[in-house]
Amino acid sequence: MSKTTVLAAAAIALISATSFAAAAETTCSQSSMKMNGEMGHAEHHKGDDSASTKAFKAANAKMHDGMAIEFSGDADVDFTRGMIAHHQGAIDMAKVELEHGKDPTQRKLAEAIIKAQEQEIADMQAWLKEHGK
Repeated sequence: MSKTTVLAAAAIALISATSFAAAAETTCSQSSMKMNGEMGHAEHHKGDDSASTKAFKAANAKMHDGMAIEFSGDADVDFTRGMIAHHQGAIDMAKVELEHGKDPTQRKLAEAIIKAQEQEIADMQAWLKEHGK
């Protein structure tokens, strides 16, 4: 390989790494904004205002609020508490699908999600109770 080829490859690698790092920083910043309830300019106009969109947004907000637990320092307890809210979010979204969705495959999936997640929530609540949490 010639010296020019090596230098060109190194320059491309450097530019790619810099672009990747900038994209990652932007993505992390946007995720942080969303988690804190802040919206960027594009977020205000994202999606439509249909009944299903409003229901999905409400379900997502409720789930993220529920997942904002006070951490105890006990990974098992914190995992379980956070996952209860996460699973409830899945149930709430599945209910939106059943209320507004039309595709039989997706409706069947939503029904299965509700059944599975309700059982897992019950199991997690029982675990917390058994462990005095």
